[in-house]
Amino acid sequence: MNRNVEQWQVYKKAVQSERGVVGSQHWLAAQAGAGILAEGGNAVDAAVAAALALNAVEPWMCGLGGSGFMVIWLAESDTAHVVNFQGTLAQAIDLADYPLDPSVPGSIMGFPGVVDNRNVDGYGAITVPGAVAGLSEAQARFGRLSFDTALKPAIDLAERGLPVDWHGTLQIALEAANLMKDPEAAATYLPGGAPLGPEQYRVLGKLPETLRRLAEHGPRDFYEGELAERMVGDLQAGGSRIAMEDLAAYRAEVHAPLSGAHRGATIHTAGETSGGVRMLEALAHVEEALDVSQGIGAHTYLTYADALNKAFATHKRKLGAAGSTGCTSHLSTLDADGNMVALTHTLLNRFGAKVMLPSTGMMMNNSVSYFDPRPGFPTTMEGGKRINSSNMCPAIAVRDGKPLFAVGASGANHIVPGTMQVAALMLDYGVSLEEAFNAPRIDASDRGSIGVDPAVGPEIIAALEAKHDLELAQMLVFPKFYSCPSGVMHDAATGLNYGISDKSAPVAGAAAEAPFVLESDGAAGDAGPRA
Repeated sequence: MNRNVEQWQVYKKAVQSERGVVGSQHWLAAQAGAGILAEGGNAVDAAVAAALALNAVEPWMCGLGGSGFMVIWLAESDTAHVVNFQGTLAQAIDLADYPLDPSVPGSIMGFPGVVDNRNVDGYGAITVPGAVAGLSEAQARFGRLSFDTALKPAIDLAERGLPVDWHGTLQIALEAANLMKDPEAAATYLPGGAPLGPEQYRVLGKLPETLRRLAEHGPRDFYEGELAERMVGDLQAGGSRIAMEDLAAYRAEVHAPLSGAHRGATIHTAGETSGGVRMLEALAHVEEALDVSQGIGAHTYLTYADALNKAFATHKRKLGAAGSTGCTSHLSTLDADGNMVALTHTLLNRFGAKVMLPSTGMMMNNSVSYFDPRPGFPTTMEGGKRINSSNMCPAIAVRDGKPLFAVGASGANHIVPGTMQVAALMLDYGVSLEEAFNAPRIDASDRGSIGVDPAVGPEIIAALEAKHDLELAQMLVFPKFYSCPSGVMHDAATGLNYGISDKSAPVAGAAAEAPFVLESDGAAGDAGPRA
């Protein structure tokens, strides 16, 4: 076991608010959502605004071309709802387009490799995106404000341009070889053949125009109007089988949550096709096996590891595979009335299919890789099929009808372990949101070994090493050995609300309810290059 670690530590403070708060993987998106709260919006409006803002500040993780889940808690009615906006396959999808190639590595979900990696990179990897339908449906049903109001911060951010900092340069450099294959993506992110350097703003093609059109013509334009026509023209020119009929048929699904109990709290999560199944199974084992009277110690991490390994083993028996890599974004919101949202959405891999549609400036997902290219399996590619398995597990906890917290994470197979531990620490031991987010974590997913942050200390490391093969892995900016969580919490004792995001992510943060004012963020100059 490698015991070499970098000699530094990071601690992130939670943001405190007497009113609403937003936690996001990018602090500008958190501010956008908090600004919508200040305009009279509720937690749903804030979540929609923050998610839309991510198009302009975190385009490699999520956006209009992606999909995901939203879990909503409405305080007045004491009810929870799920909006499932996972993508769907084109009706004309054909297995013959994806012949197996044993020389190509398997996909994110562990399915066999395909010739030219067609189910992972390029136009053949794209599913019908659900983000616009899901966000707009959630706001129409459960929000207070209009969709065009929620779009305004995103439009302002997009018109200024992507704020490129060193972290953004890293994200682009990691996928430079694949981005270079797509002319529009290459021109935008790799001008002159090199990744965008820090200290500039970069307008992302026609994204500002696309956002303005959505605000003017409404979300159905994305699926049935001029925007849909532009998208289909680009998609089919690139070789995708997605047609106008596929976009027109798309609808987000709104349904009851998958719910469980832990230490007297009710936990609502996204449903049977989400990672919430594993999270709730792991929490059930923890409640049965963990003696919390001993305080946090080696027995805590041993129990968490056992619970997670069992939950992932169950999952593998059901599906025969589990995703191992991927890039996603999570945000959580809480308003002054106690409404909460946990929203996780994704392009799947970093930059998705590495395709930027020239007519809209949108990065597109590569969610075809969620499906099996072989016939005869529950997850086999089939026309119109919706993504039916995911690691995403946005979660909301309430007790006696009162809000506790909303949490979730990004990070593929790391999502469930990270979200479960944050929730468990708060419910098992009563620690604050800030303490839970700064606590060292383990990562276990029935893979034959477990990852452990050396910050747990030598005693806990020794106890874990006695029972498991260990991967000693410090919590770093990159590579990410653990999930990137974001969360909000209501403290009933003080009436205060708190928000926080991953301590090891330099751009992740939270924002208290306040007007959104677009200013220079210190990471880029106002006069930087514009595409």
